[in-house]
Amino acid sequence: VQLQASGGGLVQPGGSLRLSCQARGFNSDYYSIGWFRQAPGKEREGVACIGTGAGNTHYSDSVKGRFTISRDRMKNTVSLQMYSLKLEDTAVYYCATDFERHCGDTLLKYSYAMDYWGKGTQVTVSS
Repeated sequence: VQLQASGGGLVQPGGSLRLSCQARGFNSDYYSIGWFRQAPGKEREGVACIGTGAGNTHYSDSVKGRFTISRDRMKNTVSLQMYSLKLEDTAVYYCATDFERHCGDTLLKYSYAMDYWGKGTQVTVSS
């Protein structure tokens, strides 16, 4: 099982970025995938997850309405489209999968229980 996050970069406040999480070695359609982030000096924060059922997505309050998580089943990827980026969105972003838990507030809150993690991608929001 491998996950690889990509798409990070430097963007101005109010800008957009699209992160991608490539899954390898398993069919990600069957499992919950989450996006998490960690800023320097701060605890890791769950921002969004997508489950296996249609429309099963969940967002943290800090990104709700600005971020959209989606699957590309053909490519076995999960994307995080980020709009209206703020300075406080600056962090290393990670994707992870959980083979048992459903997407929801608990999955985002207890990130330590995720089964597999990919290497992160840096997102820097700066003017």
